[in-house]
Amino acid sequence: MILDDIIAAKLDEVAAAKVSTPEPVLRARPQFAQTRRGFARAIGSAEGRAIIAEIKRASPSKGLLREDFRPADHAADYETSGAVCLSVLTDRRFFQGRLADLDAARSACSIPVLRKDFIVDPYQVVEAKAWGADAILLIVAALESGRLASLMATVSEHGLDALVEVHDAAELDCALAVGANLIGINNRNLSTFETSLEPTRALAARCPAGVTLVSESGLENCEQLHELESLGVKGFLIGEHFMRAVNPGQALAELLER
Repeated sequence: MILDDIIAAKLDEVAAAKVSTPEPVLRARPQFAQTRRGFARAIGSAEGRAIIAEIKRASPSKGLLREDFRPADHAADYETSGAVCLSVLTDRRFFQGRLADLDAARSACSIPVLRKDFIVDPYQVVEAKAWGADAILLIVAALESGRLASLMATVSEHGLDALVEVHDAAELDCALAVGANLIGINNRNLSTFETSLEPTRALAARCPAGVTLVSESGLENCEQLHELESLGVKGFLIGEHFMRAVNPGQALAELLER
């Protein structure tokens, strides 16, 4: 399973980062002290459809998505076109991302930004804050329950938000058990990398009141978004559809049309 390979590589990467850039160095970065923009609040309070527009260069399943890759320009374009928040891929080995992409994107806009990566260690939470993130992604499939709870506490301690990602009912129960109130339902099968809206359809009804739902992956038209909104989904994290478009901002604006 590719997720296992990714997590193994990430653990090695984090161990090396702790040596090359100790936490005190991260905490000294000016972005660490910046006021956070309120990722969860922005989604929950959005009037109408809340789109989290993603900035990513590549993916393990599709390879390079965009040669003309300019994180700052994409961020500004997305904001102008109506995105409520941004998501920026920072994993280098599998997605060709960089922490510098996160920094560049956040500096070019005024909306909240999610660091999308495979978070397995509290060090990465500090790292995300030091590079300007307002929120991070926590993937239940990549974390045993004790580590998930610990990371949730670390996120809260640092004033960030967590988008907790699930794929099935058991993972949803884990997310709810640790107090997640912003839950992303990933429509991509992590074994086959195929996408289907069935995970969101199946899990939306299981979420209690007070939980803000975000659907992730495989979203590319208004009909899909209308259907999922009728099931209680508030936010939509969309990346590949925008990154493959000639004009990502225009592609976003089209999905905001009702």
